[in-house]
Amino acid sequence: MQVSATTQTSSNAGTQPTSAASAATVDYDAFLRLLIAQLKNQDPTKPTDSAQYISQLASFSNVEQGVKLNAKLDALMTSANLTQAEAMIGRTVVSADGTVSGQVVAVKVTSDGPVALLDNGQELPIGAGITIA
Repeated sequence: MQVSATTQTSSNAGTQPTSAASAATVDYDAFLRLLIAQLKNQDPTKPTDSAQYISQLASFSNVEQGVKLNAKLDALMTSANLTQAEAMIGRTVVSADGTVSGQVVAVKVTSDGPVALLDNGQELPIGAGITIA
């Protein structure tokens, strides 16, 4: 049995985000930079209104929780995809249009979803319309 997961990562902070999670991280980082810049540059003789400051901290907390929730959802989706992939090994699949068929010998999970590797060398994205026997 062979099941593999493929994920995309970015080692350079200046590149474009490759997923919803990284897009949320960019927004989160930008929010932190703005908050810190605002705190650094405020006039000490006219401090920020405490109600406004509490509102900003609440927003910060909401953004942070949203990022954590997205990360957990990504992990859950990967786990579900791996479970689905493992159950397909050894089964026969047919594409929705009937042009691709074969027995599943391995499944790889990519950022676009699971892809069945068939005994005849073909690949079949696992999605709506395929038949599993």
